This record gives sequence, structure tokens and C-alpha cells, in this order.
Amino acid sequence: MPYLELSLRSTEAEQPRYERALEDVGALSVTLLDADADTPNERAILEPGVGETPIWKSLVLTALFDAGTDALALLAALEAFDPELDWASASFRTVEDQDWERAWLDTFRPMRFGDRTWIVPWNHELPPEADNERAAIVRLDPGLAFGSGTHPTTALCLRWLDRLAAAGMLDGVRVLDFGCGSGILALAALKLGAAQAVGVDNDPQALLASADNAARNEVGERLAVYLPQDEPAATYPVVVANILAVALDALAEVLAARVAAGGRIALSGILRGQEGELLQRYAQWFDDLEVATEEDWVRIEGVRR
Repeated sequence: MPYLELSLRSTEAEQPRYERALEDVGALSVTLLDADADTPNERAILEPGVGETPIWKSLVLTALFDAGTDALALLAALEAFDPELDWASASFRTVEDQDWERAWLDTFRPMRFGDRTWIVPWNHELPPEADNERAAIVRLDPGLAFGSGTHPTTALCLRWLDRLAAAGMLDGVRVLDFGCGSGILALAALKLGAAQAVGVDNDPQALLASADNAARNEVGERLAVYLPQDEPAATYPVVVANILAVALDALAEVLAARVAAGGRIALSGILRGQEGELLQRYAQWFDDLEVATEEDWVRIEGVRR
């Protein structure tokens, strides 16, 4: 089913007013994008930290309406709702609905991370290199929450887990995946030898996707998932948090408290240039802090003092 899409630019200060007006006149959804990105494909849709909503200084708002909506009548309704806003800059186009999960499955291919770790979509046969007992294979269907291994932050964390497994550091341990999304990192840890994993995310749909993916990979009984407020306090020998720099900063004490003495942590979701403050922040709890980069993204790892 097609939709009528409205797009317009907004400042950070005006965004709440625009969003209220769009919702009042019947928008089916409103999406916020970074207006300063060089191309539409680079416009990031950021996952908020716990209790946070990240907003850029300049935004593009896109709103979807039923296909039969009259654009001129819609503009008139918006101007009547909040006449002080600039509605004349709005543009319209018709967009086709599509099966995003189907599109993902059609384009996603098996990927290897490190020595043993493979992420393979459900509809794809194993490549010959992965068809052996040593391979740690995660069959993934992201469902309602993103996390397929294609993003550099996820790739950085998967390679880190693979390296820990090669050193025997995952054998029989419990792993915490904070900001679990589709559960990909927790599942990889379990396939690489961890005894149990805990996934935490502030999106209930992510928890559903993680649990579903765990069941399909036959490790459902070894993964527990929680909202942040429900997570039982515990310490772990291995903790991975692939979220955002602002959330990693805000949650530093919480994450540090989750790592057992001598345990390992990996922090990702960090843009190049943001690592300096986080290195200083986490240095009070962790030794041997190291940085790895891929494209514009950074992973920090360290050992709990």
C-alpha cells in the first residue's frame, strides 16, 4: 500500500511543535533525520540512550499519511494548527510500502567475523568455509529490531568476541549484552562457548526479537532478556555495550559495576573523535584501554581493575 510522505526541515527548538502538528492532523508516523548529513543515505536514525531522545541542531522530519490524503488540504490543516511555523517549505511524494524484512533477506549474505564467527540469514545456505564443527554460526532474522552485523559497530564487537573465544575467555562464562537489539552479540557469545548470556535493551520489541532469534538458534534457554529497570544486579566476566557515546558516558558507573574484577568490557557505537572523553571516563575503573576503528566508528576495550 502506498503512502503520502511529507518532508520538511526544522530546527531543534521547533521540532516538538512540528511533530505535534503532524500528529494532530493524522500522521501515521514521524521520523527524525540529521539534516546536515551529506547524502540521504548518511542521515542517521540514532537509537536513544536509556531515557534519552537524541536531537540534532538541524533536522529533517518525514511524516507518512494515507495515500488518499489531499496534500493541499493537509497543508491548510497544518497552517491552521500552528500558523507561526513555516509549512511552505514542505515537500510531498508518494512512497511505496515494502516488506523490509523480505528486502533484508534478499540482500543480506553470510558474513565472517574473525576466525570462527559467522552471521548467516535464515534463507541462505552455509558457505563451504562455515560448514564445519569449529564455526560459530548465528542464523539471524532481525525482525523488529536492527542488528545484522552489517554496521561497523556490530562488526567491531563481533570480532572482539571472536578474539576472546580464541583465547578461551568465553568458555563457560556469563556474558552481558547491554543494548542487545536483535541479540546478535549475545547469540555470538553463546555460539562461541559462553554458558549463559543476558540481554538488556530499552525497547521491548528488541527483547522480543532477541528472544525469538535465540530460540531459532536453539540457545533460548541460555539467554535471558530484560528492560533496564528489570535487570538483576550482577557481575560478569565479559560485558559488551554497543549503544551510543552519550549513553556510554551516562551509564559508565552502571556498566563498570557489571564487570567482575579482571573481566573484559567492549564499548562501541562511538563515532571517531568521541573516544577521548570516554577513555578518560572509563580509566578510573579499567586498565589496558585500547581503541579499534572501522570506517568512522570506534570500539574501546579494557580490563576491570
